Amino acid sequence: MRVALGISGGIAAYKACEVVRGLTSAGAEVQVLMTENAARFITPLTLQTLSGRKVWTDPWDLEDDEVIRHIDLARTIDAYVVAPATANVLAKLAHGIADDLVSTLYLAVTAPVLLAPAMNTRMWEHPATREAMARLAARGHVIVPPESGWLAERETGIGRLADPARIVRATLDAAARSTALTGKKILVTAGPTREAIDPVRYLSNGSSGKMGYAIADAAARRGASVVLVTGPVDLPAPASVRVVAVTTAREMRDAVMREREGCHAIFMVAAVSDYAPRPAARKLKKTGGPLTLVLEEGPDILAELSATKGSEVLVGFAAETDDVLGNAAAKLAGKRVDFIVANDVSAPGLGIGSDRNAVTILGKDGGVHAVPEGGKREIAEAILDRTL
Repeated sequence: MRVALGISGGIAAYKACEVVRGLTSAGAEVQVLMTENAARFITPLTLQTLSGRKVWTDPWDLEDDEVIRHIDLARTIDAYVVAPATANVLAKLAHGIADDLVSTLYLAVTAPVLLAPAMNTRMWEHPATREAMARLAARGHVIVPPESGWLAERETGIGRLADPARIVRATLDAAARSTALTGKKILVTAGPTREAIDPVRYLSNGSSGKMGYAIADAAARRGASVVLVTGPVDLPAPASVRVVAVTTAREMRDAVMREREGCHAIFMVAAVSDYAPRPAARKLKKTGGPLTLVLEEGPDILAELSATKGSEVLVGFAAETDDVLGNAAAKLAGKRVDFIVANDVSAPGLGIGSDRNAVTILGKDGGVHAVPEGGKREIAEAILDRTL
């Protein structure tokens, strides 16, 4: 297990010694990175002695035969923890600013990221810090929140770095999670499908693909070989994920059937069109009266997967507007899948098109697990934890 520890410039930097000691005692190989200000609070030599490895402080300190440090490190670590994370470094990470090794590595990391903030209470409660924390939490990062107690400014309040043992435990858990799916193939569908009316018009839905993309990204971060079959969306491809782009429901069905072989799990997140019109060969013109479209039922990909199911875990999704759990339970039984993930798409600010969600996971064993509102990356992690 290999862990990168970023240390930023706060008085709590001295507690990083205990984090290093705890991680190395658990058998982890620790590579320490420090900001210039962190080295004002604790010497790199101390951390080098504890970790047994040279501490990185200067992004320009390269030997002639070295590879690009932060990229090479990002390829091999199982977790990246920043402790303490000052208000300054949190703001930089939230906005993608990379002006030292700690922040530069962050932009290259695909492994789980843990952040352990530490600062004065006033700084912790400032709107800028709260906004930065919200952004970082929405990316699915693990937050080890600060504790209340006596602060360096000789006052009591929230802002103390969490107990190093808590940080170590959270880091080890995340690092173990990052290799949990190594060697396993995961198939995810995402986004809407489009069904042509004529050469310039189509029927579709409002799915943004964000939930499916988040699940694909989370599975890849856990070491899986991920195939993402996606309808038309405006999202960047997740790192280390093979993307198969489709347009129609039938194209999605064909791609899923081609890719299903050898899958450990299939997550049918896409909002697949239930019906499709018979497309006109030429653009339809206004006639001054109503237009009638004849819709034909499209493929039921989830039912087809279930009918030919092997040992793979099959997870369906149910976007509902009323009787959410009742309809989801009916779908679970009718489709004969292992899990159904239900969400209320009529809830304001949640579900389709939103960056946030709240879901309930129903299992074929009768289990019902509610996942509270959070960013879609957080929800994706919770779904993987519950279903795999």
